[in-house]
Amino acid sequence: MVHVWSTKGESVSTPKRQFGAIERLPSGRYRAKYRGPDLKRHNAPHTFDSRMDAEAWLTDERRRISRGEWAPPVKPRDAPMAETFGTYAEKWLRRRDLKPRSREHYRSILNRHILPTFGDVPLKAVTSEVVRDWYADLEPDHPTLRAHAYSLLRTIFSTAVTDEKLTSSPCHIRGAGTTRRARKIQPATLSELEVITASLPVKYRPLLMLCAWCALRFGEATELRRKDLDLTNGVIHVRRGVVRAEGQTMVGSPKSEAGVRDVAIPPHLMPMLKAHVTAMPMRGKDALLFPATDGVSHIAPSTLYRVFYPARKAAGRPDLRWHDLRHTGATLAAQTGATLAELMGRLGHSTPQAALRYQHAAQGRDAEIAAALSRIAQATK
Repeated sequence: MVHVWSTKGESVSTPKRQFGAIERLPSGRYRAKYRGPDLKRHNAPHTFDSRMDAEAWLTDERRRISRGEWAPPVKPRDAPMAETFGTYAEKWLRRRDLKPRSREHYRSILNRHILPTFGDVPLKAVTSEVVRDWYADLEPDHPTLRAHAYSLLRTIFSTAVTDEKLTSSPCHIRGAGTTRRARKIQPATLSELEVITASLPVKYRPLLMLCAWCALRFGEATELRRKDLDLTNGVIHVRRGVVRAEGQTMVGSPKSEAGVRDVAIPPHLMPMLKAHVTAMPMRGKDALLFPATDGVSHIAPSTLYRVFYPARKAAGRPDLRWHDLRHTGATLAAQTGATLAELMGRLGHSTPQAALRYQHAAQGRDAEIAAALSRIAQATK
């Protein structure tokens, strides 16, 4: 029995629900179910907008049982079951040609942030209002994750429209898939690079210098082998990358098609690289340039961080991430006057927008530009 209070302040007992059950789904809709005279559980053929609607359906079913008019619902064999978002999303992910890290990232977002709300909901039942309610409660303190989750949901629904599963997508929140960079990246200066390099053990210095001056990704640099380093012509052949996903180390093509590239090595790095190759214990064209201590495995990020963190602190840059060295290399290249197309080729980017993210105004550069403008003005007098 459940007690409620009447308008006179008296405790009134009302019977607890004896027939059927109603549950609220993560989408905000309601599902009704009951056990029929055949002792089997029967669900409503659809979900409801409100609890009141679900109550009304259960009341009708109870009335049919009382009148002897009830019969087990018959599902036509030819009538297909409504495809749920979860079923379609799994199919969507399975059909995508993704890099291991991207697949792992999408899987994590689906499992943690999307499927708990939309997984059991029929694809056609997801409305713009439901999406808007979901987004309003989605990780407000993590804007990047929020944008990624919305973008993934929108992409899946866009594909569903292309597949003619839907006539239109329910994702219409302007700007929800984009976010401002939460952290402004400050590339390392040349003096900071010098301190960091000097603070590292000798065997790690060439790795840092390649990432900084050639703007290599960590996975590209740590998968480099002797055959990829052309010391005669001063070129690095970037053909592969290594990533860690799902607890495994995987070697594959670079992050994008444009990532397969040849990168010219600044001449001042050549003596260091030649000395490093000469000192390598492992021989053969397939030997890793920067292996783990066993000489054959890929170096783990955690191993590198143990020496990099103290080195960056010594340079007064405890905020500097290893990936920021790539930004440093892009900035240095931009300062030489390289065009956007040249930067795209050097960085391995397929779109100008991606390459533009790595261009930064170095400290003091604006003053140099102002001084150059004055020299132009002086020359005209």
